[in-house]
Amino acid sequence: MNSVDSYKIGWIAALPIDRAAAIAVLHERYEAPEEFEQHPFDTNSYIWGRIDTHYVVIASLPAGVPGTCSAAVTVAKFLSSLPHIKIGLLVGIGAGVARPDQGQDIRLGDVVVSQPQGRTGGVIQYDLGKAKTGQVWEPKGILNTPPLVLLQAVAALQAEHEVSSPRIPTTLKEMYINNAQLWAITPLVHRPSTQGSKYIHQGFENDRLFKATFEHVEGDTCANCDPAYEIKREARGAEDPWVHYGIIASGDTIIEDAATRDKILSDVGEGILCFDTVAAGVMHSFPCLVIKGISDYADSHRNDQWQRYAAATAAAYAKELLGWIPGGQHPKMRSIDEISLR
Repeated sequence: MNSVDSYKIGWIAALPIDRAAAIAVLHERYEAPEEFEQHPFDTNSYIWGRIDTHYVVIASLPAGVPGTCSAAVTVAKFLSSLPHIKIGLLVGIGAGVARPDQGQDIRLGDVVVSQPQGRTGGVIQYDLGKAKTGQVWEPKGILNTPPLVLLQAVAALQAEHEVSSPRIPTTLKEMYINNAQLWAITPLVHRPSTQGSKYIHQGFENDRLFKATFEHVEGDTCANCDPAYEIKREARGAEDPWVHYGIIASGDTIIEDAATRDKILSDVGEGILCFDTVAAGVMHSFPCLVIKGISDYADSHRNDQWQRYAAATAAAYAKELLGWIPGGQHPKMRSIDEISLR
């Protein structure tokens, strides 16, 4: 049995499907350490496991209670019981900002990783700022930059991907082999599967990007949406997800309207790659790397079809990243609790 102090990686999964994907990438899963004393204030439910040489503890937000406030409370509870955690990861799904005409070719199932750029630490809170003269938007407050050890691992992995392919496809296959239920699960988990797995690539024909002015036609899918308004993109030769690095915009609103999305992009004026509803509530007290699998384009065509696959690709990237963090670095690092109090 591993001691509670051997767990140095804190993994936050916003949704149950994010948590399921995190469990699926563990090399081993354990019971809670015998000496673990959960703080009376802490109502989180934890998963304990190992990835490579790293011992990981996973927590998630309460079911049906999303948003930055819920995320902040979850993290506060997490750190009340596990103040010694050294490295933080926020892994789950997000909405991609696809601008193929500007070279920002983000597709469903791709992975976006927060990376400092300009004046931001990788995450910007788009609903907290000042509207100044001349229609200039000024962010209010600064979100923490990820710990240096994570940014060093990101740089090493970026270099590796210049000379070899990402391991995400291999990790996805391992997830399916080791977790047979992923092949059969459907959004209604109590019904037999008739649609096939939602944790695999959902097909290029179901990844459709429409012009911002074209609203979704009624229905759960885009089957009735006029293809004349679809933005044509260069075909990809394989289903393997791409990894993108840059700014993630976070706020409490799930964006399902292209006009709203584009207004935020115009106001914020940052090179945003992705939207999420959790990171801004986490980064103040839990400096971490944010990893998002893309499940929609923040427009009216948003649906749940790609969410599980996006959760899986994000978890697969996180697993590969941990392979670039030497386990021996942990004793010399400050805890997240210490970093957040700077």
